[in-house]
Formats: sequence, C-alpha cells, structure tokens
Amino acid sequence: MRKLKWIVLGLGVLTLAFFALAPGIVERSMNRMVVIDLPKVDNRSQTLHERLFVADMHADTLLWKRSLSKRANRGHADIPRLQDGNVALQVFATVTKSPASLNYDSNSADSDTIGLLAFAQLQPPRTWNSLLQRSLWHARRLHDVANDDARLMMVKTKSDLRELQQRRAAGEAVMGGMLGVEGLHNLEAQATNLQVLFDAGYRMAGLTHFFDNALAGSMHGLEKGGLTDFGRGIVREMEALGMAIDIAHLSPKAVDEVLAMATRPIVVSHGGVKALCNANRNLTDTQIRGVAATGGVIGIGYWPGAICNTHPDAVAAAMLHVVDLVGIDHVGLGSDYDGAVQVAFDTSALALITGALQRQGLSDREIAQVMGGNVVRVLSETLPD
Repeated sequence: MRKLKWIVLGLGVLTLAFFALAPGIVERSMNRMVVIDLPKVDNRSQTLHERLFVADMHADTLLWKRSLSKRANRGHADIPRLQDGNVALQVFATVTKSPASLNYDSNSADSDTIGLLAFAQLQPPRTWNSLLQRSLWHARRLHDVANDDARLMMVKTKSDLRELQQRRAAGEAVMGGMLGVEGLHNLEAQATNLQVLFDAGYRMAGLTHFFDNALAGSMHGLEKGGLTDFGRGIVREMEALGMAIDIAHLSPKAVDEVLAMATRPIVVSHGGVKALCNANRNLTDTQIRGVAATGGVIGIGYWPGAICNTHPDAVAAAMLHVVDLVGIDHVGLGSDYDGAVQVAFDTSALALITGALQRQGLSDREIAQVMGGNVVRVLSETLPD
C-alpha cells in the first residue's frame, strides 16, 4: 500500500507539472525570437512613431495561456508591449485547428493539434472537441480583458473606431482590440454560426487556414480548389453583416473568385509578396492588383515565410513593392505575432519598421498610411455602423 501511495503521489505531481509547465514550454518552442543585428531607432524615427495610429491586422496571442494584461517573458505581444510599440489597434485572431506536421505545401484536415493544446491549457471541456466553442472561448477572454483593463477597448463598429481615434488623439493610454478568425472551419459547416461569431464580436475572418474546408480550398490544402456554394454564401453574408473578408491562406482559385465577388474592400491580414519572397502563401503581383482594385489592404508580416528574412528592412522592402505596384493606399502591418513564427523583434519594437520606411524614402504622411491609416480606412468602410 505504501508503494502504491508513492506511485499515485508521483503521478499526481507529474500531472500537475504537465498542466503547469507544458503550455509555456510549447509556446516558447513555437513563438521564437532570433538575435540579429538590428538598426538603432533614432530620435527622428521614434518621434514620428509616437505620433502614429499603428494598426496590426493579425496576432494569434489568444491561443496561448497567459495574461494579456501582464508583460510576459515569452511570445511576442501583450498589452504592455503593445503600448511600448504604440499599437493603437490590434486584431486578435482565433486559431481553432492546426494539422500535425504543418507545412506550407500540402496538409490534410484529419488531425487537430489545437484540441490537445486546449486540453493541456485546462480550457473548458466544451472547447476540447468544438471549433466553434474554441472561438467563443477566445472571444470571451478578450472581452474579459477589456472589461477589467482600462487600457483595452473592444472595436466592433465604426463608432467604436471613431471613439478609439478620439480618445487616443486626446492623449488617453488606450488601445483597441478587434476579433478576427483564422479559417471559418469554426462554423462547423453551419451557416447560422456566422451570426454566432458576429454576435461574439468577430469582425474579420479568413475563409481557410492550413487545410481545405467546407468553404474553399487552402493554399496549403490537398485539393486547393475554389469556393464552394457554401463558401460563396458565407462571403455574401459577411459583407452584409460588416465583417472584413480576409484572403490570407486561400488557394489561388479561391482568391480570384472572392475578388470577383467583392463589393467591399478585401484584406490580406498577414503575408508577403512573391516578387521578393517566393513562398506559396505570398501574393503574386496580379493578386496584389486584385486586392487593390477592391480598395483593400495587404498586411505584411515579419517572419521568414512572409519576407524570407526577419530584418525590418525586409518588411519595408515588401511594403514598397506593394506601393510601387498599386500605390500607398493598399499596404499595412500583418505581424502574425504569436502565430508559431520566428521573428527578430516583438511588438514593443515596431518603431524599427517606421525607421525602415524612412530609410526607403517615404514621407511622414505615407508612413502614417502604411503603419495604420490604410487599415483604419478599410475598417471604416467595412465595419457595421
């Protein structure tokens, strides 16, 4: 009996250690920082950066078990670091399913590593097997932070966005949080669940992530097909509700079909340009022109899959390619922070990008558009009243 007690005690200690330590260990292994020689942010760049309304269209921070209100020693974003980087508006995405052996080329929808993560993080049991419930849990988390932390306000409408701009212009230390979706497989193939997501606060959504689903083919899926009838219906309903349509991760055929259907600006929340980084998830010049024709905006990321580099000058170079191709109105920030990516700087250091854009010769007005003004314009056209 004594031996059995020791075995039970040992198993209990191991179980507690797993639930306490595993989520942090996993995040540290996936959201890494690399050390490179970064340029110094001079006074001119810092002064300009502090005057900007900075908007980032994609971070996966809600996926991880840590407080948004406290400065973390892992990952890339939290409210203290967002404030250090003068971020005025952050879109927080819900990631609900990710295939095992994830890669950019070809993934089946048959596996689900996020379910194990939900269990390891001791999320409510309803999230262990339901993709929709995972998104509703993420939405509840962000709303709870906004209710408890005066530094964060939720942005769901045009009037919310105007209020955020006014409060920041008045000198308030407040930032906006908006909810986005990384793949509408969380609809669980039920059109009525789009309204459920909207009611929970979601205002931007990508149709696919790393695998084909009931709406469309993914750039990283097995079939890589176009929109389904279900997907076309969801696109129309998103526009009617006031949700920005995100074509990041979509197959080329589905991208073309969404652009052909669009009556409002389309976004690419996070990615890069093929002309400078020939990864299959990045946009061709033809696709860039298509997004610009809708009045949309392309968020450039900071990780190797987006820019084949991690240096802020590479971020600026990708942005300048879009500017040279379609003009200053159609490019912005799409960090993919906390999205299992490797970066050289976290959100506290976004003045590095401002400096890089200055070195590229952009004016202060143009930098203001790239760093957030273009995203604000698009959201002002797409959000509900």
